[in-house]
Amino acid sequence: MPKPLRPHHCSHCGKRFTQLRNLKDHERTHTGEKPHLCSQCGKGFTQLGNLKDHERRHTGYKPFQCSQCQKSFNRVEDLKRHEMTHTGEKPFQCSQCGKTFTQLGNLKIHERIHTGEKPFQCSQCGKSFIKLGNLKMHLRTHTGEKPYHCSDCGKRFTQLGNLKSHERTHTRDKPYHCSQCETFFFSSGDLIKHERTHYVERPYQCSQCGKRFIKSSHLKDHKRIHTGEKTFHCAQCGKGFTWVGNLKKHEMTHTGDKPFQCSQCGKTFTQLVHMKTHERTHKRE
Repeated sequence: MPKPLRPHHCSHCGKRFTQLRNLKDHERTHTGEKPHLCSQCGKGFTQLGNLKDHERRHTGYKPFQCSQCQKSFNRVEDLKRHEMTHTGEKPFQCSQCGKTFTQLGNLKIHERIHTGEKPFQCSQCGKSFIKLGNLKMHLRTHTGEKPYHCSDCGKRFTQLGNLKSHERTHTRDKPYHCSQCETFFFSSGDLIKHERTHYVERPYQCSQCGKRFIKSSHLKDHKRIHTGEKTFHCAQCGKGFTWVGNLKKHEMTHTGDKPFQCSQCGKTFTQLVHMKTHERTHKRE
């Protein structure tokens, strides 16, 4: 009688493997065991190969190079995904809407939009998410963790994307521009919000003055102008504000934080608009 092609099977989920070592590696996904530790930072891994990939982040070694643009990568998997940006290949297609993806993992995440599945749940408040990354970012709203900090002014952020957008306030780089009116923006999110002013209907109307808004949250913010409600309070002196942005500006009077610096003379300001006004004095010189 011939031997089975995959004689080793997982007692947890039944998945089969041709080699015993592959089974052992797989079983760690069930047990959580991570026996391979990084000597630099102590991070643990289930497989030795994953540890080797990780260690290259410390050494900066990137052995896998793209033949099209010479960009280098730590892992061969990252190189393969990158190469698809040159070929335009998207081999994974959604059976519901036909949208295609370069990675199977991205397709799986996308399919949850159709199924409504949100497998990642917050242990603090019960809110659920489609992606693990979204849950991790959400958890920071409970812990207050802000792992990303600006090297110029020290301001901290919960998300890397927010840090990148903030850093452009120092470099003055505005890479996102509106195709309708050629206005430039620091972040893609600001551009998207702006573009709606050109073509999106405004279904939310203020009953006091008739002004219309794209989002219901914008209408709620606007209503505070009429009601005089000040929901945001300074923890230092108790002063109330209608807008969270105004509160943040006020808090700088306590901390002395002045994140906006004139590139001509080095003078610093609490608000971007004040710095721009100041910079005009140099242009008149």
